[in-house]
Parts: sequence; structure tokens; C-alpha cells
Amino acid sequence: MDESKENYPSLISHSSFQEEGAGMEGSKFMKEMGYNHRGALSNINQNIVGASLNSYMANKAEFKGKDVMYDKPITRKFAAQMVQHCHGEISEAKKVTSLAPNPTSLEDCTIIDVEEYDDASDGQVPMFVKHTEAMLDEIDRMEEIEMEDVEEPVIDIDSSDLKDPLAVVEYIDDITAYYRETENSSCVSPNYMAHQFDINKKMRAILIDWLIEVHCKFELMDETLFLTVNLIDRFLEHQTVLRKKLQLVGLTAMLLACKYEEVSVPIVEDLVMISDKAYTREEVLDMERFMVNTLQFKLSVPTPYVFMRRFLKAAQSDKKLELLSFFIIELCLVEYEMLKFPPSLLAAAAVYTAQCSLYCFKQWSRTIEWHTNYSEDQLLECSKLMVTCHQKAGTGKLTGAYRKYSTWKFGYAAKAEPARFLLDL
Repeated sequence: MDESKENYPSLISHSSFQEEGAGMEGSKFMKEMGYNHRGALSNINQNIVGASLNSYMANKAEFKGKDVMYDKPITRKFAAQMVQHCHGEISEAKKVTSLAPNPTSLEDCTIIDVEEYDDASDGQVPMFVKHTEAMLDEIDRMEEIEMEDVEEPVIDIDSSDLKDPLAVVEYIDDITAYYRETENSSCVSPNYMAHQFDINKKMRAILIDWLIEVHCKFELMDETLFLTVNLIDRFLEHQTVLRKKLQLVGLTAMLLACKYEEVSVPIVEDLVMISDKAYTREEVLDMERFMVNTLQFKLSVPTPYVFMRRFLKAAQSDKKLELLSFFIIELCLVEYEMLKFPPSLLAAAAVYTAQCSLYCFKQWSRTIEWHTNYSEDQLLECSKLMVTCHQKAGTGKLTGAYRKYSTWKFGYAAKAEPARFLLDL
């Protein structure tokens, strides 16, 4: 790369060099060079040579005749362009000096090209090379700092619903906070089945798997199913039940959930019919009174459903992710071991597991982590259990949820591949 000899002051010799160095190689060199008409670089207009290399480090740079504003750190590509541009300007300047005759300049100094005087450099690295290397090192350091400091922003998921009164954007954060505070009241002991002498967790699983089919047959709302299961577990935690009455408990819990959630409630006779007339209307009503008194009329409790809706919105989900998330969490309703997790964690883990199943890699954005208050590490234990449930969903006798989500109405969500890679973490 060409460079001004100003970086090599030792190469500039005055007129005395010609007089006193006649016996040296200076005269021979001058003879070979011939009569040099080039002027001293100090006489060159700086506007022709262009800005120095340091000027390129400013935020506003004049590059190829255009003003370009740089709002972010200079990249390696731009640094290379700057060095190339400097090389072009210096070469152009040397051409100009060679074409501009200035005979009187020889009286002051002699210009020697750097390429023809390599020995005079004594192995010194040119100044512009040092500047360029330092600049590239600084770019590397700034890029590393940027990678460390840049954080994914938290998206305002409610901004699009400001004009929707049903979205209650003004109160949604307070509502979600209240759900979190009261969700422990809806939880049951994961060991309550130990107090039951005539039923076990397998019978509970058979009951809930059957209720999933009943719920689908009556085309009830999603929240009705989750409240039904919650009422069953809370009742069984406080009361011992004979196995021949367990189905009656399930039917009565669904009747109460329908009265709480549905607009059109199935009549008692329909529930008696669906049970193959195993119970009478009076038995259903008697169990209803007994159940609400046992639960002290506390039917308004946060279930995984209310958290699912909020977390799916935070995940900016599409219909495919929504259906797969609900499929996974309905599989968990059947599993007695999943009672040890609070509703909010179940909902967050279902969304996380569904994302891993669809995208085949771990995905948990900062936005959904902020809204769920759960990190990936906190969800991993529950998520692994969900993957196990997903793997065996289509096998065995309890396939109510699998057959439900294997239909066109539910987007064939059950056909999605489980996120098996989570089991290896």
C-alpha cells in the first residue's frame, strides 16, 4: 500500500545532501531518478489528499463523495473499505504531485518513494497499519460487548387490544396477579389418594379420561373441563368415596362446572343418560348439595385454563400451537402425578413443551418468561413429564384426549411428534 513519506522523515534530504554527499550513493540515486519535478507533500493541498485515517472514526464520515451517518459501531467490512479508500486517495495524491512541476522544490528536499527504499524503514511497521490493526481490535471488542449487552425486549402483548372492552387491558395485570395469589387455594395435596381406602389413582385416571369424552360429546367450553377436574380433586381430598360412587362424583362435578361456566347447561337427565342410568336424578341432586357444602361453595378458583390463555397470548401463538398446548395439558389432567405442580406452572410448561414439539428446539422468549415468571430451568421437570405423557398418549386404554385431538376439529394436534430431545437434558 502506498503511503506518504511523511511517516518516514529520515528519507527527506535537503539540498546539502547533494553537495556534501557527492561521494556517497546519494548522487548515484539522483542520477538514476533523473530530474524530479514533483513537489513536496507539505505543499500538497490537504483537500486533495483527503481526510486522515483518524477522521473515519468519527460518527459522520465523508465516503466516496457522500455524507454517511453511522449510528452503530464500525464493522470489519467498513474498516476494510476505509483502508482501501485511503490507499486510493494517497495513490491519487502521488499522481498529482508527479504531474505538478515545481523545480524549486528540489532546493529544499528530495522525495524518495517508499517502495524503493525498503531498507530505510528498518523493519518499522507503517503508522497507518498500526492504526488499522488497533481499529479492528476495537471493533472486535465493541462487537463482543454488543453481543453481551443486547437483550431481547419485552413485547407489549396488550397494545393491540386497547380498543377491545372485553380484553380489560386496564385490569388484566391485576387480574393475573390475583390469580397467582389465589392459585394455591385451588391446589390439592399430591398425596391425598393415600386417605382413600376404596379408590386409587388409576380409578381417578379412568374417571377423568371418560369425562373428557363426555365433555367433548356435549361440546362444552374448555374452562368447564378444567373446573370439573378441580372440583373432583378438592372433594376427594376432603371426603372418602366408595368406588361405586366415584362416577357419580364426576357427573356432579361436571354439572356444577356447567352451571358456573356454561350459558346452556345440560339437564340432569342428560347426565343420568350418559352414565347408562347408573344413578337416579335424586342421587345426582343429593351429591350436588353434599359437594358444594364440602367445598363451602368455593367454585371460583384459578385453573390452568386462565393461565393458558394469558401465556398463549404472550407466546404470540397461532392455532396450531394453541391446540397442541391444550392437548398436552389435557393429558396432564389424567395423570395423578401432575397434581404436585401449581396451575400456572402447568400452563407455562404446556406452552413450552408445545413450542419445543413444533419447532424441534428450545424456545422461550423473554416476553413469555416475563409474563409467566418461570424460566426454562423451572419448567424442565414438568416439561419432561409432559413429553412422557405425549409419547404414550396413543397407547394403552386411556386414549380419550388422544382420540379427541386426532380429529379435524382439533387440528390433528395429537399427531405432532413429542419433543423427545427434552428428555436428554
